[in-house]
Amino acid sequence: MQSKIPSALTIAGSDSGGGAGIEADLKTFAALGVHGMAAITSITAQNTYEVRAIYDLPPEMVVTQIEAVADDIGVDAAKTGMLSNSEIIKAVASTVKKYGFPLVVDPVMIAKSGASLLRPEAVETLVKYIIPLATVVTPNRMEAEKLSGIKIKTIEDAKRAAKHIAEELGAKAVIVKGGHILDIESIDVLYYNGVFKEFRAQRIENGCTHGTGCSFSAAIAAEIAKGKPIEEAVRVAKEFITLAIKYGLKIGKGHCPVNPTAWVEIPAEKYRILENINNALEILVKHGEFVSKLIPETQTNLVMALSRKYSRTVNDVAGIPGRIVRYFNTVKPSGNPVFGASKHMAKAVLKAMEFNENIRAAANIKYSKEIIDAAKKLGYKVSYYDRKEEPPEIKAAEGKTIPWGIEQAIKKLKGEVPDIVYHLGDWGKEPMINIFGKDAVDVAYKIVRIAKELSK
Repeated sequence: MQSKIPSALTIAGSDSGGGAGIEADLKTFAALGVHGMAAITSITAQNTYEVRAIYDLPPEMVVTQIEAVADDIGVDAAKTGMLSNSEIIKAVASTVKKYGFPLVVDPVMIAKSGASLLRPEAVETLVKYIIPLATVVTPNRMEAEKLSGIKIKTIEDAKRAAKHIAEELGAKAVIVKGGHILDIESIDVLYYNGVFKEFRAQRIENGCTHGTGCSFSAAIAAEIAKGKPIEEAVRVAKEFITLAIKYGLKIGKGHCPVNPTAWVEIPAEKYRILENINNALEILVKHGEFVSKLIPETQTNLVMALSRKYSRTVNDVAGIPGRIVRYFNTVKPSGNPVFGASKHMAKAVLKAMEFNENIRAAANIKYSKEIIDAAKKLGYKVSYYDRKEEPPEIKAAEGKTIPWGIEQAIKKLKGEVPDIVYHLGDWGKEPMINIFGKDAVDVAYKIVRIAKELSK
């Protein structure tokens, strides 16, 4: 029965490192707006590089966990992860059959560290009891080879394996994941109702992959719990896991874990950043009589970046398209803030964040000695760089000047990001001041204080 609040159940092992298993599944459920429930099958002592110990719970305890939530809350969809022995597999299969809820099967066999999570003799039990109950099975290349007996080197091999697992082993739908299949893209192959469909994503260099299979299968289960058809559930799960890999958490000494919360954190951060910039613009406009005197010939931009965890390129920095311009005796933004609207100031703040991740906003104003003196009088830290000292290889590369200059200014303060960085220009380049702050409002207030001090 579909509950008012969709509820999904993970039947899997616990990862003490928090990167895979139950822990990854519950993060995924929460990120996708589904109430998450858990039936723990095994407790593992593991981290990013090894599994130190495994303790399997008694099968009757696993069953009791499933029954407890199914009898009270209800299960709109479930997924299985680590089912390490035949007794647990049989017990889970019997209980799933009793309640009849949709089941996503992640046939977990080997941990990312290489440790075995499914006893060899239990593979046949998994095939006999669990696979026929599956709404969707989500094997990677190695698992698909084990289940189908087909060697997989190409996408066509993956299709044959998926079809075999569905038609010969009894799964309703099978998606063979392409993470371990060599190709320019990561291509997952779905076989469902006699039809193949490919789900493609760009391969991510230096991404995090611990917990990939767990979060992917949990995402499918979450979408099915919300009533989505299988193909749509897989499409969302592919987008979800690609983002989780790209913005994985660089922690530990081994395989870093995926980041399921990126799915909700990035949109939430973007909303807050746009709101912050709009508040900052209101401050600048309110004090436009003073601020207008600081607008340079090239106009002003005000930018704010996503947190360091999510900032990669200028597209992760919001700014004003058309910039902030003088308007009679005040200032006016040319448009609403959007991400990717600034190139120069975005690069400046991205470079500053490399030295201090709390400095996430910046703006440019015109240069004058009087403005610098006013900033110093207010107690702001000031540094500079000389564009005439720019190395030829930096000058010749498009977009390298500003990051180089900001780094030089920061190094002059022994790695501390100043409030103010200025340069005196170069041939065809206007002298400029950059003002840095923890957010756009912080930068706006600094501009206003400097402008008012200057007016004295």
